[in-house]
Amino acid sequence: MSEQNSNNKIILQLAIGITLISIIGLIMLFPVKDDASKNNDERPEKNINNAPQAQQVAKITINENDHIKGDRNAQITMIEFSDFQCPYCKKFHPTMQRVMKEYKGQVRWIYRHFPLDFHRNAQKSAEASECAGEQNKFWEFTDKAFENSQPDGTGLDTKDLKRYAKEMGLDTNKFNSCLLSGKFANKVRADMNSGKALGVTGTPGTILIDKNGNTQLISGAFPYSDIKSRIDSALK
Repeated sequence: MSEQNSNNKIILQLAIGITLISIIGLIMLFPVKDDASKNNDERPEKNINNAPQAQQVAKITINENDHIKGDRNAQITMIEFSDFQCPYCKKFHPTMQRVMKEYKGQVRWIYRHFPLDFHRNAQKSAEASECAGEQNKFWEFTDKAFENSQPDGTGLDTKDLKRYAKEMGLDTNKFNSCLLSGKFANKVRADMNSGKALGVTGTPGTILIDKNGNTQLISGAFPYSDIKSRIDSALK
């Protein structure tokens, strides 16, 4: 082998060695995340129905125009921020009905509106429930709305809402006039704003207040067994 070829070989080996050292250095400075790590960092927030969370919230004022079901002096208060067109709220409604039956005298249920803007009939159906409330049928109308609501938004348009009022024996002239006037639009928005101020971001969002005044926000359609456990703890 000639001297020139030998020198070229040495130069090539040195170049390869320098390149490898540079690559190793870059890897140490900027480690590559594996797919699992990347997924953990970029994973979107889980659906509130599948991964409900609880957190402490600020003190809450009960308003004179709040709709309260149960003993007004009950030790436990549950304020539900809800949307008639929300499928998870529809699922959670029977849970709250069961709570009121099995914890009679111990829990009071307060319903506040939180109509999500992508539910086309949520705002108007919330207003309709308030119009029914003028005739002391708020809770009955709430049950009716959830019984008939569908995830695609059907079952809660203006025509249906008027029909529900008629089926319930309400004064339909008074109800229809109230609904079309938007009389309670601001009240519904005020409910929603109060929920946002308390940390509610989706529906159902329920604030549980224990007998000592401690509060927690429960985000999601919890099953009855979970709600029962929280109520039992709150009563201790």
